[in-house]
Amino acid sequence: MTDKVILKGIEIKGRHGCSEFERQHEQLFIVDVELYLDLLRASKTDDLGDTIDYMQVISDIKKIVGGTPRNLIETVAQDISEFLLRRYFLLEGLKITIHKPNPPVKEKFGGAAVEIVRNRQ
Repeated sequence: MTDKVILKGIEIKGRHGCSEFERQHEQLFIVDVELYLDLLRASKTDDLGDTIDYMQVISDIKKIVGGTPRNLIETVAQDISEFLLRRYFLLEGLKITIHKPNPPVKEKFGGAAVEIVRNRQ
């Protein structure tokens, strides 16, 4: 059984999308992340060094989503997963959901999202 740290509703402005309009105008993205790791040691030591500092993870995610524009939110999700798996050696895997609540389309709907799950290999 894998434990997890869950971060929900991280709101970040970015310029991702296939249209020129999306790449020129910031829009809201909402990111949810589940970080899979063993939390037993941290629960016993009560030491931040035995887990993953979620404030730092949020900062990392903000830099990626707010950084280089991508055509697809699938690419943004993959960029986040690769970065986090490289940076945090305690991380066994993760699930990332990126919501694009207001894509520039004529139809009214609740937005688009992608979800990916990646494990350390």
